[in-house]
Amino acid sequence: MEELKPVIANNIIYLRKSMNWTQAELAQKLNYSDKAVSKWERAESIPDVIVLKRIADLFHVTIDYLMESEHTENEAKSQAVSKQQKHNRFIIALLSVSLVFLIATIIFVILRLGSVKSDISPWMVYVYAFPVAFIVLLVFNSLWGKRKTNFAIITALVWGTLLAVYLTFLHKNIWLIFMIGIPSQIIILLWANFSLKHK
Repeated sequence: MEELKPVIANNIIYLRKSMNWTQAELAQKLNYSDKAVSKWERAESIPDVIVLKRIADLFHVTIDYLMESEHTENEAKSQAVSKQQKHNRFIIALLSVSLVFLIATIIFVILRLGSVKSDISPWMVYVYAFPVAFIVLLVFNSLWGKRKTNFAIITALVWGTLLAVYLTFLHKNIWLIFMIGIPSQIIILLWANFSLKHK
């Protein structure tokens, strides 16, 4: 058992660094404390089997990979595929956001050509597109990204939505609507600093 500790420690360090993650980021993804990750990487303790499985799944490797001191070329290629997968996910998210603005542009053109009568100004379509784009980003980031980035996206979504509502009813002078953003922002900040960590 003792000889496994440094092997697992080295593999966790290698995998974490290959993703350019800090110990805190890895801990967050595993819902553990960074102190626990630090102990694993210093070979002071070994994660239990359930956590080893979560680590293996997170890095797209097997539990055997974590317990072996030497790895084949195929396993190294597996890591390259993981980086490619990360790149592809980023492109998919950008394409989805671009699609939101393509649809907004089509609606803008239709409104400008006058084929559809509307009480709102055509340029407002782009104002509405921003909250929709933030929702799309939030979905993809929740699936594939970092938890902390979600809070930045939620902040942008709240303020973007408030701005869209304000600009829609600009003639009614409803600037007080931005007051809703203050407690919303406080809730987002508190939520961002709240986490359930295992010892």
